[in-house]
Amino acid sequence: MQNKVTPRILPGFMELLPEEQILFNRIKDEIKNVYESFGFLPLDTPVIEYSEVLLAKAGGETEKQIYRFSKGDNDLALRFDLTVPLARYAAQRYNDLTFPFKRYQISKVYRGERPQKGRFREFYQCDIDIIGNESLDIIYDAEIPAVIYNIFKRLKLGDFTVRLNNRKILGGFFEYTGLSEKTADVLRIIDKIEKIGSENVKEELVKLCTEKQAESIMEFVSVSGTNAEKLECLKSMGVENHMFTEGVSELEEVLGYIKMLGCDEENFRIDLTIARGLDYYTGTVYETFLNDYSSLGSVCSGGRYESLAEYYTKRRLPGVGVSIGLTRLFYQLREMDIIKPDSKTVARALILPMDKSCSKYALSVAGLLRSQDIPTDIYHENKGMKQKMKYADRTGVPYVVIIGEDEVKTGMVMVKNMKNGSQKAAKPEELALIIKGDN
Repeated sequence: MQNKVTPRILPGFMELLPEEQILFNRIKDEIKNVYESFGFLPLDTPVIEYSEVLLAKAGGETEKQIYRFSKGDNDLALRFDLTVPLARYAAQRYNDLTFPFKRYQISKVYRGERPQKGRFREFYQCDIDIIGNESLDIIYDAEIPAVIYNIFKRLKLGDFTVRLNNRKILGGFFEYTGLSEKTADVLRIIDKIEKIGSENVKEELVKLCTEKQAESIMEFVSVSGTNAEKLECLKSMGVENHMFTEGVSELEEVLGYIKMLGCDEENFRIDLTIARGLDYYTGTVYETFLNDYSSLGSVCSGGRYESLAEYYTKRRLPGVGVSIGLTRLFYQLREMDIIKPDSKTVARALILPMDKSCSKYALSVAGLLRSQDIPTDIYHENKGMKQKMKYADRTGVPYVVIIGEDEVKTGMVMVKNMKNGSQKAAKPEELALIIKGDN
């Protein structure tokens, strides 16, 4: 007897039941639709790239997590994010692109992380970026959070807040206070404020600088009030630094444009503790939080960067972008029971021919429904009516169309509403109206 292989998958890979996959796809499609509504163009880069290209900038932890292998004479690797492939793409196809180049990509990426709850080795990222040629207007820094605003409004996950900051404000402030050489270290500590609290952050800062400097930093990042009040406070601080002034001006501009884009101001908040992407982002930065589920942390983040493809071209390609880690977000939302599958099937109708003699008519009815954009399935198995209805019930299909000899002779069908149990005779051309009327 042949030995059987135990069916299993690697840790860190998500595999869903059909009803969960339907829900996942629905969320993915909502994100895609919003991206396209803002004019972003689809892109799908290869999963496998040359290691030399993919790892041009990588190092440290990223390089340790890469899936790398050889095939023939080629040194290859699986993409670990969607930004590096975009950089390669923009440099390689520069002459074919129209700038500003707005692209979205919703694809899987791979990282050999240590398997743990909520961390995946294969996961979907939903990225958007706007790439300029030598320059990129500040209004695009506002368009990105406007896209995020529209996505989370559509997803209906409750109240959310897009927290904004500008790296120039932080950099300029630390330069003014004599901490420019320690900026990266200070920012890394500040970035922990949500996790370890203000007191612990201050304790760490004191180890790095003087007590007075630590107090000054804490006072700076703790500026409170409305966005307008925070901006006024920043302006009145008397920080004589060009970078700082430029950052405050840009942040004010971005908030103004966000309002012009029709977004509610209550969903946006200046947060001077946002200090992501220390070695990458150069201007506006964003973090998005679900207000009722703060334990999830940031569900969407990004910002402005100075040069996308510096490792592949001498051309300066500044940009701004944001990414949603969809697999991780979906997993967390399901774990917390925030979202639930509400459909086991994509079909709106299931046709049940009583026997083989009814198959031809059943196929024509199915074709008619599909031509009217109604997903339709047919049960072809030669089973009794009780078993057929049991199948229909288990699939969760909302409508069953029963076809027997009488229906074939009269050119009619029997349609049953599976939600309330009602059924009636109807002409095939009336089915679409009946089914769509219940949407």
